[in-house]
Amino acid sequence: MIDKTVDFRSDRIGSALRGENPTVMRRLDAGFAVIGDVQFLPGYSILLTDEPGVDRLSDLPRPRRMAYLADLDRLGEAVERACRAADPAFRRVNLEILGNKDAFLHAHVWPRFDWEPEHLVQMPVWLYPPDHWRDEQYALAPRHDAIRTAITAELDALR
Repeated sequence: MIDKTVDFRSDRIGSALRGENPTVMRRLDAGFAVIGDVQFLPGYSILLTDEPGVDRLSDLPRPRRMAYLADLDRLGEAVERACRAADPAFRRVNLEILGNKDAFLHAHVWPRFDWEPEHLVQMPVWLYPPDHWRDEQYALAPRHDAIRTAITAELDALR
């Protein structure tokens, strides 16, 4: 469970740079691989930029942009490998750079599974009901340590 007394959410990138963001799994070349605050799809991860003030991919100079995208590829493959090993119903990984709510560069890595409701499995994750984003039963917790450890190990293996 995330320690609610630590307000890393108000400055996710700064807290990661200071070593105070508890969701960080690994520092990569151009960002931070973090486990998602919600885990209704176990293994959900995010790639945060390591440059405060960068709002969109195009804000980065081309070499940093390519490094960020390479990190996203690495995190996506790590999530895929870890989720495939953990759950035979693993289906695929969806990668998204949106930035509509949080105005800093970040990319979502969503594992998808055959056990998802039929009306949602082929739709964007954002169509899941609001309770999936807020209900404590879906919050990051110690029960997610195994998938977090597996993703981190895969990130290391892909180095």
